[in-house]
Amino acid sequence: MESKPDPSPSADVPTRAAHPPTAPLGPQSLPDGRELVLRVMPLPADVNANGDIFGGWIMAQVDLAGAVLPSRIARGRIATVAVNEFVFKQPVSLGDLLSFYAKVVRVGTTSITVHVEVYAERNPANLQVVKVTEASLTYVAIDREGRPRALPT
Repeated sequence: MESKPDPSPSADVPTRAAHPPTAPLGPQSLPDGRELVLRVMPLPADVNANGDIFGGWIMAQVDLAGAVLPSRIARGRIATVAVNEFVFKQPVSLGDLLSFYAKVVRVGTTSITVHVEVYAERNPANLQVVKVTEASLTYVAIDREGRPRALPT
């Protein structure tokens, strides 16, 4: 069986650099000292009966985003041990692009506390960036048996 060449070579496909966006991508200014750890767009399956995104879905995404920096510090398994604070500031809508920023606020012997802020980019024709959620979570480094272990120094 003979293979046919691709009729649309990649050289003919315009790149993002060839067509710069008319509006800036992402929040205009990043939260001071925070790192972008996750960017995701909710899907229709994530909508509740009111037409907004389920709060539980947002909480799960915050937990994933919050674990990124502690995972790097712990250099191994971690577990969420506390949600110290969780504030829904505005509803999240279908079509919003969510950006999750995290900052380590405390490192203990076995645990790491992280502050996460979530921003929504909405209305691409007239871009608005709004803070929709913020939270504080604590993670603990664990060994193979699930017991707390000291963080590497």
